[in-house]
Amino acid sequence: MVEGVIVPDLRRRLQGRGASLHPTLSCLELAERRRAFPRAFRVAVPLDLSRLRGHLEEQQAERIG
Repeated sequence: MVEGVIVPDLRRRLQGRGASLHPTLSCLELAERRRAFPRAFRVAVPLDLSRLRGHLEEQQAERIG
């Protein structure tokens, strides 16, 4: 997470807390419904998932196409 935005850390180099997620949109949606990210990052504010969602959508498109 960087300034309230959840970003994929593919090289595992970013500082701070991290959260693991299966690389599928269904797992992302489940994590959102369960409010897993605020708990994992220990924050009480809403988090921006747009970059993570975009990354997963790109991966899914590559697998399909």
